Amino acid sequence: MTRIRAVEPMFQHTNHREREILETLRQHGGSCRIQWLAETLNVSEETIRRNVKTLASAGAVRKVHGGVHIIGGHVEQPFNTRFSENAFQKQAIADHVAKIICSGDTLFLDIGSTTAHIAAALQSHRDLFVVTNSMLVAQSLASRNNNRVFLAGGELRAHDGGAFGKEALEYVKQFNVQYAILSVAAINASAGFMLHDIAEAEFSREISSRARIRIVAADSAKFNKSGPIILSHPSDFDMLVSDRMPPPDICRMLADNEVDLVLTEDQRGQRHTNNKAG
Repeated sequence: MTRIRAVEPMFQHTNHREREILETLRQHGGSCRIQWLAETLNVSEETIRRNVKTLASAGAVRKVHGGVHIIGGHVEQPFNTRFSENAFQKQAIADHVAKIICSGDTLFLDIGSTTAHIAAALQSHRDLFVVTNSMLVAQSLASRNNNRVFLAGGELRAHDGGAFGKEALEYVKQFNVQYAILSVAAINASAGFMLHDIAEAEFSREISSRARIRIVAADSAKFNKSGPIILSHPSDFDMLVSDRMPPPDICRMLADNEVDLVLTEDQRGQRHTNNKAG
């Protein structure tokens, strides 16, 4: 197994407080007043201003009079909204991934909305060994068909039931599995695969480093979009499963990095030369 290379996110120095600020902004529509953030996070307004200044320098937020606003491309929709968006395409992707996974396989599944569809598509499989930080994934696959499901520890986020942070990262370090199945927020030719959340990116990198085959599952709505966090170098992944042929520049990016492109049943899959997943 080739261990994932360390590729720093755009916000490589973001600390715990800055992550809390970004997460709170996302949960409240992208804009908040400084005073309200300080009260909500139980810190001083000066602490909020200092961290907002760093985030603004990184291009994540914009300071406004008395408040702060996430820059448009960095706002991600709530989980329930994302789960319902492009549901037909995500279900087709999920069905295809379920054909790749065999009963008895070992795998990581992350918190993404597409991954939740994949978990549902795996419910007829047997004897799966599944590690996840998603309560929804765990509920879908635990206590079924002799599966073993391991849920990463830590506080569950209210809006998506995901566990993140030091406890979750330490927990998954115990495992070495066949597949890591990951969702992303955006794909483009210049940056590769991207996410909106630093904690999600950290978790995805960790589970990717502990799997033999790394699969990105993403619908075509993610093409030519952008996110603030670069997940990793594209060559650190083995396969992209999607519903449509990407634009030519993304196809070239995948081919240059030996990432297999596998399309759902309505499309012809394009396989690039790649020995990593063999």
